[in-house]
Amino acid sequence: MNRKATTLLRWAMALPCVVIMLAPSAWGQGSPTLSKVEQTGMITLGYRVSSVPFSYLDEKLNPIGYSMDLCYRIVDAVKVKLKLRNLQVKLFPVTSATRIPLVVNGTVDLECGITTNTLERQKSEAFSVTTFVAVSRLLAKKSSNIQTLSDLQGEPVASTVGTTSIRNLHELNLAQKLDMKILAGLDDAESFQMVQTDRAVAYLMDDVLLRSLVASAKNPAEFSISNESMSIEPYGIALTKGDAAFKQLVDEVLVGLFRSGEIHTIYYKWFQSPVPHKGINLQLPMSAALKKAIAAPTDSGDPKHYE
Repeated sequence: MNRKATTLLRWAMALPCVVIMLAPSAWGQGSPTLSKVEQTGMITLGYRVSSVPFSYLDEKLNPIGYSMDLCYRIVDAVKVKLKLRNLQVKLFPVTSATRIPLVVNGTVDLECGITTNTLERQKSEAFSVTTFVAVSRLLAKKSSNIQTLSDLQGEPVASTVGTTSIRNLHELNLAQKLDMKILAGLDDAESFQMVQTDRAVAYLMDDVLLRSLVASAKNPAEFSISNESMSIEPYGIALTKGDAAFKQLVDEVLVGLFRSGEIHTIYYKWFQSPVPHKGINLQLPMSAALKKAIAAPTDSGDPKHYE
């Protein structure tokens, strides 16, 4: 074989390697999620229909909220990353029961709701750095004089299916031998309604959601929220597990908001101002735990990290 033929053969043999090396760069830097988004021209956001003020429907049935604002900032970064000015955003409704399976199977790229990051959930899905820290408490009618778990001995108590709160309620019921009758609502509104209609004497859920439900009730003064907290609930934006490049992009966007201080403006809009289209103000200052998570961003699913 002459020198020219040898050179051509070596070039041809090297060509497939060149294509393989360029493919990840062209299709999302080795990220399965970004690759899919680039090929389809679409990114899918999971939203909740009534989780005020994180993710809920406005008067035109468009999902808005604190979590939605954060997710749209991530969408903007994806547009820049992939150079897709006309990137379409598909909005997909999720519930407390469906949100995790829809992230795991890739139907939803970003779950923009109120999902607690736990060590157990990290086995099946990934989480962004923490965006909010709640604590679970009891809601009850003031007339029932419910203040602590011990007041619930033998009583019907509500929580919402698919949440950490209902899991914690079952564990506390067994550990403290309270003999409670645990009722599972399909969503937060149904669980709250059980208390309103006296089917349950109390409702265990994250304090920020309880504040929203009470503020929206016809007679807010009828209800009280316990001082006793049952668990710490760090929220994060859920995404597909094992996609390090996509998670890095998501975290970079959020940490950028933290470092610039813009997160405080976004927080004030949803938690210390009139909630858009709802006519309520939660008047909820940023907690010390959230301030800590903003100063030192973390995706830890261990509640002890936030104490």
